[in-house]
Amino acid sequence: MNARFAIEVDELTKQFAGGVRALDGVSFTVDEGEVFGYLGRNGAGKSTTVRILTTLLRPTSGTARVLGHDVISDAGAVRKVFGAALQEAALDELMTGREHLEMAARLAGLDKARSRERAAELLESFGLRAAADRIAAGYSGGMRRRLDVAMAMVRRPEVLFLDEPTTGLDPQGRRAVWDLVRDLRDSGSTVFLTTQYLAEADDLSGRVAVVHDGRVAAIGTSQELKDQLGTTTVRVRVSPADEHRIREAVAPNVVAPVAGGWLEITIEGGEAAVPAVVGHLTGAEVHVDRLSVHPPSLEDVFVRLTGTQIETSAGGADVGKITAVRRGLGVPTGPGR
Repeated sequence: MNARFAIEVDELTKQFAGGVRALDGVSFTVDEGEVFGYLGRNGAGKSTTVRILTTLLRPTSGTARVLGHDVISDAGAVRKVFGAALQEAALDELMTGREHLEMAARLAGLDKARSRERAAELLESFGLRAAADRIAAGYSGGMRRRLDVAMAMVRRPEVLFLDEPTTGLDPQGRRAVWDLVRDLRDSGSTVFLTTQYLAEADDLSGRVAVVHDGRVAAIGTSQELKDQLGTTTVRVRVSPADEHRIREAVAPNVVAPVAGGWLEITIEGGEAAVPAVVGHLTGAEVHVDRLSVHPPSLEDVFVRLTGTQIETSAGGADVGKITAVRRGLGVPTGPGR
């Protein structure tokens, strides 16, 4: 393994009692100063990976290092270099935000005066100064998450693990956490971000690992993964009388109906192939009322790699209805993007 990486994982597996295999040969590296998105549905193995990397769980086999320290043989050193905010905020409902941060600072080895100073710094940085002396029971979901992350930042960790930090948050709380991750990214921190939300991974991460059934299906920047898909979607609205002719004109490209009288044409060869398809429509004298071009999305990548749907935002209610029939995967189509 190479010491220049913030995180190195090689053939990591975890099998629980009863034969449940949560991780099955996972390998990846995370560069120093990178926000690395670990994207997958619930049960994909995301939290198991985080628990191993934060020394809370021993792997069945394989190796993992954080800043060069082995998570098994050198667990004590690993714990000194990372901060973590796991899925459930570990807060005492009867303690104030200030008390939480001062306690975390004392546990990190700061003296009483420096703990007060550090708590004040973090309350300001995380937008919690006005609520500093309110008990946690009165905090909103977004405020609780910010406080939890602030506690993880007390020691200014070199690596920060955020395990699904926006799950269950309202839009305001979600935006606050996203702003926080952007600030960490801009300051050069290494952030390992697990998420089940496509927009979150797409917007915040330098690279994304798509995780499915305990395996890493693909790794790359969002754009690299989209480019590998090699397809572009053209949406056209035509009269019902022209629908048969449009299928003949653009064959063998896949044509699928979507809501509002639109048809989606999936074009192999990416955007460069779009002019030729439009030319075929013109040559067939198909009357097109409207036309729009849609490059591949991370949603399309996820469906191609896993054959399953995933939520497209952190709102929880607007689950993405993916038009995966055009990918030949047999998933029912929805009303389009």
